[in-house]
Amino acid sequence: MGVYCMHTGGSAHMTRILLYSAVPVVTKGFAVLLSAVPEFELVAVCSNEQQLSKAITAASPDLALIDLDDETPLDRLFELRREVSAPVRIVLWVQSISPELAYQTMRLGVRGILRKSLGGDVIVKCLQKVSAGECWFEEALTASFASIRTVKLTQRESQLLSLISRGFKNKEIASALLIAEPTVKVYLSRLFRKVGAKDRLALALYGLRNIITGQVSVLSGAPSAAPGPLAARLPVLVPEDSGRRARARPQPLVMRSIA
Repeated sequence: MGVYCMHTGGSAHMTRILLYSAVPVVTKGFAVLLSAVPEFELVAVCSNEQQLSKAITAASPDLALIDLDDETPLDRLFELRREVSAPVRIVLWVQSISPELAYQTMRLGVRGILRKSLGGDVIVKCLQKVSAGECWFEEALTASFASIRTVKLTQRESQLLSLISRGFKNKEIASALLIAEPTVKVYLSRLFRKVGAKDRLALALYGLRNIITGQVSVLSGAPSAAPGPLAARLPVLVPEDSGRRARARPQPLVMRSIA
């Protein structure tokens, strides 16, 4: 089990697609769906996320459709962008995703996000649009991106947020980071101020919604300047506007062209 390369002999005008999923029935279903579209050529199927970057390099697909589940953490995308130099367009197939994480994936170069509740016709349309050089994100997600700002965390603050999100208590954090427990409390007070979290639970939820290889992002109610390029392993944080999210309603999918 791992990587299966297809040799279909498609024309030069076809879109070469690599599919990743650890679930066999999913790969079979997508294979059937993609085979019905004349312009698509399924060139490889990968079932092992550890081999994903090698599969992309070997198959040289135009587009990679990735089944994002609990076994495939988002920080894998960060590693993919470091390991793969080929200009592959990535589309994520997800059960659900927060605006914060969606924003992070966009900064990592993801061109589309598909929910698993969508039908086959929508999946095909998304892949066609992304193949043509456009992006595919739900309107509710793109609307939330307009209010995103970034707040940089120190490396220690990033480590602390990660441990808080994993349920560590102050004494356990001190032991893990080899620092004194009072120092943990100092860092915590700084994090509360930066994030705008009222309690430890809120702080942990921010981390769970945002962390990608030690990086986090947050939604802000106030307009701000557009964020700069993603810095490797540089944490960024943004406070969530819960009121705005509560008012958001599902909207039709919207495609945004790549500048």
